Amino acid sequence: MTLISVERMKLFSTRSPWWCIVVALGLAIGFAALFTSQLGGEMPTSVAMTQQGNQFGLIVVMVMAALAVTTEYRFGTIRATFQAMPNRVAVMLAKTAVVAALALLIGELAAFGSWGMGWVFAPDQSLALDTAAEWRQVAGPGLVFAGAAVFALAVGILVRQTAGAVTLVMIWALLAESLIQLIPTIGDDIYEWLPFAAAFRFMSGGGNSPMSQPLSEMPIGPWPSLVYFLAIAFGLLVVSLVTVHKRDA
Repeated sequence: MTLISVERMKLFSTRSPWWCIVVALGLAIGFAALFTSQLGGEMPTSVAMTQQGNQFGLIVVMVMAALAVTTEYRFGTIRATFQAMPNRVAVMLAKTAVVAALALLIGELAAFGSWGMGWVFAPDQSLALDTAAEWRQVAGPGLVFAGAAVFALAVGILVRQTAGAVTLVMIWALLAESLIQLIPTIGDDIYEWLPFAAAFRFMSGGGNSPMSQPLSEMPIGPWPSLVYFLAIAFGLLVVSLVTVHKRDA
């Protein structure tokens, strides 16, 4: 049995991933339904507007990713895993692959489900995917979800405690980056280069929504922003793998 199969069975043997999947999809798609149904005739509904709830689903996916590793440390099952497979880096890479693949699937389901809600509640609006930006906004969130899962899992490997890891990823993504903008003079410039600012720029930037950042105001384009975000996530993963290789379980 391969490590991938083992990690897949371990992940789905607990209830938390199932609940996280339901909550992530419910929040993202539910917010899209609420948002598009309330717009009415006040402003045109765009593709970008249907995707405003993805950030809520993203946070839940990050919690799921952190739990995937901290739960094993909490109950001590990680020791048995390392005894059966002494190559700790291989174990964590397999876990990362499983969690990232699940996050990618959740992100795509959330994005296309939210887009579908736009058609349900605003059938008279122009929601066809006619441009590259619109395709990116609907087909791209899965890549961000996968990168965010890698980021959160790396934090979980480093912290090893559920409360600490979940708190860190939620505070960073929801609060810390935004607060950095309050630093006088340089806050906005720093914010543009923070990981989740880049991720959100990829998901919603350059669209025809009032909430989308125009391409002319971006320090780098949407796709380079995604590459930048993924580089940070995988860089953090490398640090966590080096750490788990050196310290005791």
